[in-house]
Amino acid sequence: MLTSKHRLTVLLLTACLIGTGCVHKIQLSIPANGTSTAPIPASAQLEVPFLAIEGADHMPGIPLLEWPAKELRHTITHYFTQRQTFTSIGSEPGDLRLVVKAWLTLRAPDRYLYRVHLESDVSFPGQAPIKTYAAEGEALGSSVRWGTASDQDPIAEATSQALQQLATQIEADRDLIMKGTRR
Repeated sequence: MLTSKHRLTVLLLTACLIGTGCVHKIQLSIPANGTSTAPIPASAQLEVPFLAIEGADHMPGIPLLEWPAKELRHTITHYFTQRQTFTSIGSEPGDLRLVVKAWLTLRAPDRYLYRVHLESDVSFPGQAPIKTYAAEGEALGSSVRWGTASDQDPIAEATSQALQQLATQIEADRDLIMKGTRR
């Protein structure tokens, strides 16, 4: 005889096999909350060398969460463009280089906890970083990961918090960054 926990597991596995979707593909569009009060009059080349995901494949219910680094790169580009932190930002070479390494961790003590951690360097191309930044955001999700939205919404909230922190830190160093452009 199956317990209710085992029945739920069988039901979830069956739903995945039938095709309701076991892969949650994350695509975010995070609006900037306002524009920069200290824009940096320089273009920036954005690099996202990796996005590490920890915990998603070991959680009950949904075995795989897919959030490619290129999707995060698009989200960061869109965010900084809206916020107007830099004159422009993209994958093309610029006056500055912004490298963002990212980690998403999921924990499930009772409800899912999503944490996005960003470590970033701002530098001039071919030079050591002017400064290194760390930013983090977290959000609680539901106790069950049924659909992509159950992952996407809290990931968007945590990412928004982390990007807000990162942008604020970079903009606070406007004078330090601008001093380096006058060499």
